[in-house]
Amino acid sequence: MDKATRNKFIAFVQEYVQEERIEKFHKVLQERTKYITIVLENIIQSQNASAVIRSCDCFGIQDTHIIENEYNYTINPLVLKGANQWVNIHRYNKKENNTLDCLKTLKTKGYRIVATSPHINNVDLDELDISKGKMALVMGNEREGISDIVKEHADEFVKIPMVGFSESFNISVSTAICLNQITTQLRKSSINYHLTEDEKEELLADWCLKSTHIPHKTEYEFYRRHPELASRKFNAHE
Repeated sequence: MDKATRNKFIAFVQEYVQEERIEKFHKVLQERTKYITIVLENIIQSQNASAVIRSCDCFGIQDTHIIENEYNYTINPLVLKGANQWVNIHRYNKKENNTLDCLKTLKTKGYRIVATSPHINNVDLDELDISKGKMALVMGNEREGISDIVKEHADEFVKIPMVGFSESFNISVSTAICLNQITTQLRKSSINYHLTEDEKEELLADWCLKSTHIPHKTEYEFYRRHPELASRKFNAHE
């Protein structure tokens, strides 16, 4: 959708959304970021992946990437609490090597791959340099951790310091700890981590549409009133 059409759509759909909710959208968008993204590799228990997505929403992370090799991700609404409406979920489950597909896709978009592992000596979480550019933080599954493919293609490795007997945190806890540390540093820095104005407008249109009573009917009504724009349809589920 081009900018002019998107602005018309936003003006139209906002008529169906409470003013307080629109204000909330604008407030949330100011701290949303794609500077950091989370990658979940082959998570065994879907509730763990859902908990991570919820944490991403809470910490302002817009994109999550779910690699489905042996295990498929199923949304757990009781855990998500609706967070999947506000976070973009990219799923990799159609290639022979979904992990490699995901990592290559992210690298072409300028992300450095930062893999988490308690067993590989690199930097502790609080020593991770966030100024080196966009990062995709890869979390391995509950049994084996990150795969050999991730180890081979990762640009850096990071670990959470631990002083107890257990070797690792739960995957959702690990992600929340990492995001708390990294986003706190990010928001105290001079790094421009914010979304572009186009990205904000796209999300605002999407969120407003999802907040209407019957989104597909609202969208239909917009194009009924503006048939000349029908060839540039907005799809909230893309």
